[in-house]
Amino acid sequence: MAKNIRLSQYEKMTQTPVSRLILRLSVPTIISMMITNVYNLVDTAFVGQIGNAASGAVGIVFGFMAVLQAVGFMFGNGSGSMIARFLGAKEKVSASQVASTGFFASLICGTIVAACSAAVLNPLVMLLGSTETIAPFAKTYIGYILVAAPFITASFTLNNLLRYEGKAMLGMIGLTVGAVLNIIGDPILMFGLRMGIAGAGLSTCISQIIGFFVLLSMFLFHGTQCRLSVHLITPKYLPEIFATGLPSLLRQGLNSLSTVLLNNCASVYGDPAVAAMSIVSRVIFFTFSFALGVGQGFQPVCGFNFGAKKYNRVKSSFLFSVILAEVIVAITSVGLLLFPNEIIRVFRDDATVVEIGSRALFLQGIAQIFLPFCMVTEMLLQSTGKKLGASFLSTLRNGLFFMPLLLILSQIRGLSGIQEAQPLAVVCATIPSVLLAVRFFKTIKRNT
Repeated sequence: MAKNIRLSQYEKMTQTPVSRLILRLSVPTIISMMITNVYNLVDTAFVGQIGNAASGAVGIVFGFMAVLQAVGFMFGNGSGSMIARFLGAKEKVSASQVASTGFFASLICGTIVAACSAAVLNPLVMLLGSTETIAPFAKTYIGYILVAAPFITASFTLNNLLRYEGKAMLGMIGLTVGAVLNIIGDPILMFGLRMGIAGAGLSTCISQIIGFFVLLSMFLFHGTQCRLSVHLITPKYLPEIFATGLPSLLRQGLNSLSTVLLNNCASVYGDPAVAAMSIVSRVIFFTFSFALGVGQGFQPVCGFNFGAKKYNRVKSSFLFSVILAEVIVAITSVGLLLFPNEIIRVFRDDATVVEIGSRALFLQGIAQIFLPFCMVTEMLLQSTGKKLGASFLSTLRNGLFFMPLLLILSQIRGLSGIQEAQPLAVVCATIPSVLLAVRFFKTIKRNT
């Protein structure tokens, strides 16, 4: 029976037309990301009712949660990329060993991050960009996040393992349960029980822990190809998992670091500036998550077929994903360009916040059109084990380009420079992405 399941999955991943396969894998990913991001936006809107300081605190903690996401994605994408290639080569035992090693390593690392952060909580929230008025709210919120930290990192890893297996629907269920519980819990705890921002933190903590166990149950009861067991932990795979997942760690880690730097630069202009840039970050992440879902649907198809040496399908899946993601981004950017003021006002009806946020949102809406090609190229390199190229691209947008631009432009152009740095960094990262994609396909063409 297990052999039939394996063969069926292999045939599906290597023979189904790539457009249909990517759409099938993208839809549940997009839905789960959409629901998760709806929660993030709802959370921002609820907390925004408390005041600018509380709204800014959400942005501060968002930077810390990006660190947890970075750890989870590193182990999830690192082990997931290997799993897809192992399954493409019909090496199921090796795939289970990699999955178990990546999962337990993620759980342990999440615990270590939480313990270290709790020991330096006061300086941590200031380092993340808090002002004196934002810090009390940020410390309250982040305290609950630390409790859930191991479950958060492991959840991201489990979701990616399911996705790379081609079981994106199961991952969607796990993430959706957590997000829906969070949306329900926020108003009950924040306003019903009058817990304020502590209610938002507690709601996130509870929902993340429940979501983790739902995702774990997928491996225990729903016939996944990979098994998770302490006995399957294989330390020899850790260096490869880390190296393959490094682009994700760099991407998410630099995203966190850039968020911290952005908060610190914006804090010079007061709580309204921090709140405005926090809202813009959440809105942009929501609109781009549709295109990101396409990229995540592309990754297992790419890795599986690369492992099976079906290089024409790798190229076809890449082109389809870029085109589809570009179309989605073009559509979602329309609202950002036409109604930036109205969008910001939904989350914080403060004249200064709206003024600062609307310009930043408009500029990022324009720059988004360049993101899909950069994103899919990075996922292409990571999914096929091209670790150096993928790591290089991961450092560009939020590292080598954004942070220097932010520091320089904030000095030269003040608040306007802070608003302009991120869009300019996205445009600058496009050319290297094109060059690396062209080089990759020339290389595999010579090998066919």
